[in-house]
Amino acid sequence: MPTLTLDTLKEKLRDWKAIAIAKHANPVLGEGNPHATILFIGEAPGEQEDRQGRPFVGPAGKFLDELLASIGLKQEDVYISNVVKFRPPGNRDPTPEEKDACMPWLKMEIALIKPKVIVPLGRHALGHFFQKLSITNAHGKPQKLTDDVTVFPIYHPAAALHNGNLRQSLFDDFKALKQFLEERGKKT
Repeated sequence: MPTLTLDTLKEKLRDWKAIAIAKHANPVLGEGNPHATILFIGEAPGEQEDRQGRPFVGPAGKFLDELLASIGLKQEDVYISNVVKFRPPGNRDPTPEEKDACMPWLKMEIALIKPKVIVPLGRHALGHFFQKLSITNAHGKPQKLTDDVTVFPIYHPAAALHNGNLRQSLFDDFKALKQFLEERGKKT
């Protein structure tokens, strides 16, 4: 059996049609630095992501670029993925069944990348790590997942596109993320 890599994972995802949305949308696996210590996870691809087959290339992705730049990072420095690997029709929220069906793909990405910090963007991504935490209460605060991995929840950039009041909160959370990364770097 061939070794599992991100490229072979992408090939396998192209052929996977186990959920209805997979039959009508393009697969969107994560991308970025395969050796990244930071993994950002969104909820599902949007229209632009579906067209291009790449995560975070639409308006939310442009804002994510701005947020990353505010702490001296680019998308190429991190790895970015989504819980759901196909665009839900009409950009609706993914269903619990869609999230559960796609979770093994995300787990395989995490196993291959081995990030030290996972940044769930929004409630859908956060819910797979901590079901009882709300994004409203947890955003900007590190949460220990294992001895080696910390989860650092942040609002989804798309939330600020719909609610301008969250824009500053996102910049503040990214600033807190940078501070956390700097403090963590001093301990290793």
